[in-house]
Amino acid sequence: QVQLVESGGGLVQAGGSLRLSCAASGRTFSGYAMGWFRQAPGKEREFVEAMTWSGANTYYSDSVKGRFTISRDNAKNTVYLQMNSLKPEDTAVYYCAASRFLIPNTVKQYDVWGQGTQVTVSS
Repeated sequence: QVQLVESGGGLVQAGGSLRLSCAASGRTFSGYAMGWFRQAPGKEREFVEAMTWSGANTYYSDSVKGRFTISRDNAKNTVYLQMNSLKPEDTAVYYCAASRFLIPNTVKQYDVWGQGTQVTVSS
């Protein structure tokens, strides 16, 4: 089983940037698609962005299009989420997750989750 640990969250002003990291350990990272989700207080967990294992394909929600970028370094067993032009509505706990599905963009398609990292964007 893969274990995931996120880092890089924090407090940032609107318009600023943060880069989240997700380190995988345990069984091989190989073959897993990786995704980022977020959950704001009182709201359901929502899909942000995902990348296939090879890195050849990425998928993102319209709310982060042009602002967030997912990347992965399979040699380091790490996936990243670069977040630019942050807005107060991006405030949430961000989770990385691993999936054996080829093109996963729903919570149910992911079976391994990290503990989450808080991102707070002030106006």
